[in-house]
Amino acid sequence: MNSAHLFPFKFELFGQSYHYHYLFETLSFIIGVRVYYYLKKGISDPISDEHRLWIMLGAMLGALIGSRLIAILESPEALGQLSFLMLYQSKTIVGGLFGGLFGVELMKKIIGVNIASGDIYVVPILTALFIGRMGCFSMGIDEPTYGVETGFFMGMDLGDGLRRHPVMLYEMIFLLILFMLFTSIKRKELINGDRFKLFMVLYFLFRFAVEFLKPYHPLFLNLSSIHWSALFIFLYYYKFIIRMAQTIFYPKALNYG
Repeated sequence: MNSAHLFPFKFELFGQSYHYHYLFETLSFIIGVRVYYYLKKGISDPISDEHRLWIMLGAMLGALIGSRLIAILESPEALGQLSFLMLYQSKTIVGGLFGGLFGVELMKKIIGVNIASGDIYVVPILTALFIGRMGCFSMGIDEPTYGVETGFFMGMDLGDGLRRHPVMLYEMIFLLILFMLFTSIKRKELINGDRFKLFMVLYFLFRFAVEFLKPYHPLFLNLSSIHWSALFIFLYYYKFIIRMAQTIFYPKALNYG
């Protein structure tokens, strides 16, 4: 089916045409926050409300910086023409998660919190990501999140007459799988912080792989800033990755020493 006339999705308001992307982006934040507060009611949080607010502030500031930095590095050839407007308009969720992680860790050191704090954010983040990616998908090729040309059966015309990998649609499917995974282990006893670590490792693993389906710009060694961000996350969580691998492949060895 020719879908060139479908992308980007827009709506009319007071005689002006607007992208649905901005609506989804706003909804993702609002609904994600509401999901967080809904889930928070059902748990006994070892971190005080005041410290939670400081941690969220650290996450937001880190995400603000990280999302812009990693996005700018996605197009290294444009660094010579960098402007405030370009910096303001550029953002990527990988950079947001990357920067948010280290913003939280820095803030926790400042306020003296040494308890893992990320597990409660996993489902709200998944919810916000899914809604936000609906907006990205609705943009077609008007936003640089589309894929390269393909003969794959899921290839779609995203607005330029070419069959491309609908990368954002792939991500939405992956996010649903992650949601089902974390729902299935909701009552499983895990070390505090392991759910968030698992989310970060799996999400960045997906982003590392799917980046090869996009027309990316290499930053170094033919890898993009998204690739390097993922590799850094794998290195940061290497102890967790090894422990999870041992749990999966050598459970008896762990049980019996």
